[in-house]
Amino acid sequence: QVQLVESGGGLVQAGGSLKLSCAASGHMESLHVVGWFRQAPGKERELIAGIPWTSDITYYHESVKGRFIISRDTAENMVYLQMNNLEPEDTAVYYCAAQVHTVGRYNTWGQGAQVTVSS
Repeated sequence: QVQLVESGGGLVQAGGSLKLSCAASGHMESLHVVGWFRQAPGKERELIAGIPWTSDITYYHESVKGRFIISRDTAENMVYLQMNNLEPEDTAVYYCAAQVHTVGRYNTWGQGAQVTVSS
């Protein structure tokens, strides 16, 4: 089992920045990929960034490319999402997620962190 605990959400003005953190613990040898999802009110949860635990290949949703940066620290078992130039459309609950044991499906989730961007 792997557990994920997020921190760092909050309220920010448009154009501002926030950094989300996700602490991973448990059977880290079974963790393959980590990512960040978000779910805005009335919308489906969407994957916005992902990175394998042991390589630097990254994925970004088109809507966040050039503004968000995903990173991880394997020594500290941390995953980060640096969010820059935030827009009101980025308002959502953000979830840290992981592919554990099985590659190709996110099956482990954090509790979610609210990010609100005011115009």
